[in-house]
Amino acid sequence: MGWLRAPAGGPLDYHRRWWLRAYVGLVFLLLYAPIVTLVVFSFNDSKRNIVWRGFTTKYYWKAWNNDSLFEAFTNSLMIAGVSTAISTVIGTMVAMLLWRFRFPLKSAYEGLVALPIVVPEICMGVAMLAFFSRVTGFPTDWPWPFNLSAITAAHIAFSFPFVAVVVRARLIGFNRELEEASRDLGASEWQTFWNVIFPYMRPGVVAGALLAFTLSLDDFVVTFFTSGPDTLTFPVKVYSMVRFSVTPEVNAASTVLIAITIALTVLAMRLQSPARVG
Repeated sequence: MGWLRAPAGGPLDYHRRWWLRAYVGLVFLLLYAPIVTLVVFSFNDSKRNIVWRGFTTKYYWKAWNNDSLFEAFTNSLMIAGVSTAISTVIGTMVAMLLWRFRFPLKSAYEGLVALPIVVPEICMGVAMLAFFSRVTGFPTDWPWPFNLSAITAAHIAFSFPFVAVVVRARLIGFNRELEEASRDLGASEWQTFWNVIFPYMRPGVVAGALLAFTLSLDDFVVTFFTSGPDTLTFPVKVYSMVRFSVTPEVNAASTVLIAITIALTVLAMRLQSPARVG
């Protein structure tokens, strides 16, 4: 019955492609229109940020000279950087463990690793709040202060499972015969890992690190519950500012954050290119 099919490039195929392109275009419009609006209105010469009044870059300078906003931005970058580094190492090690070894209660361990991914973020924040409020410091009996270290530890707790999932998904396609060949040729365990396994898993490590950085940088719920009165992060600061009004100053700071995210994404894509991975 193959002769009943419409030929490729016929009217039926053309209409299907047209509807598919229209649907994809609509999805992209709904996804990116708010971001484009935010970027455009960050240059709006109006405090009300509703009607376009002209082009200006003064709100970028205001955001730069806003000490509390700049402190919150640098704190978020520092937390995200430390959290990403530690989460990437832990997540990669967990992925290697789950991919390479068999041990009792492995399924239960996998479930525990994936728990921070499936648990609602509000529950994660409350759990972190309850945990840190009961951790005592040394040598005093005062609770551990809700400072940047508490926020960083909380971000690591919910970030490394994402890295583990991404890296393990990459390792599933690895040909174990390459590892055996490396060992047969006299390479040590470390040499085999660094020269054979790691180049293959590197795209997954980079993608997992980028995901962990993004999750940490824009997290609000967990950060809100684990931050104290003397700590300030960018999402919490923006939330306190938009409770009154969305100003171009907030849009300018958010645009800088978007630019950093895009730059990191481009860098990750270059690191995953065939010329570098091969």
